[in-house]
Amino acid sequence: MQFDIITIFPHIFNSYFNESIIKRAQQKKLVKINIHNLRDYTTDKHKTTDDKPYGGGPGMVMMVEPIFKAVNALKKSKVKSQKSKVILFSPKGKKFDQKMAKRFSKLDRLIMICGRYEGVDERVAKYIADEEISIGDYILTGGESPAMIVVDAVSRLIPGVLGKKESLEEVKGSYPIYTRPENFKGWRVPKILLSGNHKKIEEWRDKKGGLS
Repeated sequence: MQFDIITIFPHIFNSYFNESIIKRAQQKKLVKINIHNLRDYTTDKHKTTDDKPYGGGPGMVMMVEPIFKAVNALKKSKVKSQKSKVILFSPKGKKFDQKMAKRFSKLDRLIMICGRYEGVDERVAKYIADEEISIGDYILTGGESPAMIVVDAVSRLIPGVLGKKESLEEVKGSYPIYTRPENFKGWRVPKILLSGNHKKIEEWRDKKGGLS
């Protein structure tokens, strides 16, 4: 699967995407992550991506034109058979959850637009993006953190990214887990997990949460 992230801060992603599972998924060519600098799609010498809002108000608004050019250029590069979506990160968007992550994992390509400043020209949401996505009921300084979260959540659902299928537990299905030492400061591991009785352990896990 291919992720294309449009941002004015492309270097933010370097560390996160070059560690652990995401790094290995790229090395195994299970996922491909491309970071696109929005400033490359501007035409003025200052590489301007924002301007004052019509009607007045605080802050600056990201302009529609550079975003349109970026998305249009990416769409031209896709293969016709590709299933793709363009998403815009926005506080007023639909809340991202595991069900949405599963839906996205069935795609071939996900193009993500990271907003900044006071927001993004509404024409991006109306005419360019397929969906507006929010990762929670709070305000962030930009869409870069949400983009990392979406890549992480979607990537782990792609076959081969995780070592074991059992690792694909659902949020509501997570059960308590423990490891050594068996006794730490009097805080003990439940005896059932030390019993070796896999049937009873499975029943205990189902009772405590279980896998979906």
